[in-house]
Amino acid sequence: MHMDPIMPSLVAGILGILITGMVMRIMKLPSIVGYIISGILLGPHLLGVFSNIELIGRLGGFGVVLLLFFVGMEMCIPCLISRWYIVVVGTLMQILASIGCVWVVGLYFDWPLARIILLGFVTSLSSTAVVIKLLEDCNEKQSHVGQNVIGILLAQDIAVIGMLMILQFLKGSPVQTSELALQAIGTAITMAVLMYISKKETIKLPSTIFLHGNSEIQVFFALILCFGFAFILGLCHLSTAIGAFVGGILVTTLQETKWVHLSLEPFRVVFIALFFVSIGMQLDITFLVSNWRQIGLLVISVLTVNTFINTLILKALGESWRNSIYAGALLAQIGEFSFVIAAIGEQFGIIQPYGYQLALSTIAMTLLLTVLWTTPVRRWYLSEKQA
Repeated sequence: MHMDPIMPSLVAGILGILITGMVMRIMKLPSIVGYIISGILLGPHLLGVFSNIELIGRLGGFGVVLLLFFVGMEMCIPCLISRWYIVVVGTLMQILASIGCVWVVGLYFDWPLARIILLGFVTSLSSTAVVIKLLEDCNEKQSHVGQNVIGILLAQDIAVIGMLMILQFLKGSPVQTSELALQAIGTAITMAVLMYISKKETIKLPSTIFLHGNSEIQVFFALILCFGFAFILGLCHLSTAIGAFVGGILVTTLQETKWVHLSLEPFRVVFIALFFVSIGMQLDITFLVSNWRQIGLLVISVLTVNTFINTLILKALGESWRNSIYAGALLAQIGEFSFVIAAIGEQFGIIQPYGYQLALSTIAMTLLLTVLWTTPVRRWYLSEKQA
């Protein structure tokens, strides 16, 4: 009667995140590592402070949407357009190369074609949330490498739509014409907005006169800009994160929108933390310990092969070896959308429950080890840059 039952879990969760964050700061490691460790400790497989992983994951999904909104606000549209060749061609080559590598392994183990394509899709996707957070921490979002990497990440997010359609085809499910029509409409709306924005230096909204000096209205206006575009593209069966990205680009062309950062930054911090905490919660420690050899081999193989593939592709597209190697290391991990692809693969019977748990553990471990993987490469990159 005197206290909501969720209050102890809430306090324990915030305290755990705070303590691990402070430890990470002392160790000079990015906060995302602390968030994932917090999720491992607080999740159902250890302390059991939180048991509803799905709810935490959904709340964390808002963090990804907000993250892409902020990226859109800082994205240089002319720069993105000028890099279309690297973004589009590079992403397609990377997906095909990933499928090719899995196909070689699949021949040895006699895997069916559907499983080869599924696992190729899973390993080809990098983590938008993790990589952008790393670029933020290193102040490299606006750098040449940062812009290339962000463009590729966005292209991968868009490619997920096609991957889901291919998996439905492999299962034998017909693709709905209405769904294709909605996706075409959503794509057309996105392209029209981007083309309009690219031709406008600034856009003046009549409603901005009501925003001055009213922090409450500013917060909700900023939220509607972010989630409104996400909602529209979600209705069109496209990525909500891409919708938020378009909304962020629109904000860059509006006059006097510095308050948007101030209004939404606290929300972004909280929900991004929840996203990484949810990743940690999905790690089944018992399964991880029982299968550590297989998982360890898969993690090392994925990080190595993905770095190698991305490096060679970027070099072939005209980038220097220094930029290609660093970008390749940044894109080496497996991304959050791979959780969705793997789950659909199990639902369709393409992979078995054991294979699904193996995929989840491998994805989560690559996300956790991204910092350790990229830090030495970044130090080498900076030393070569200064030489």
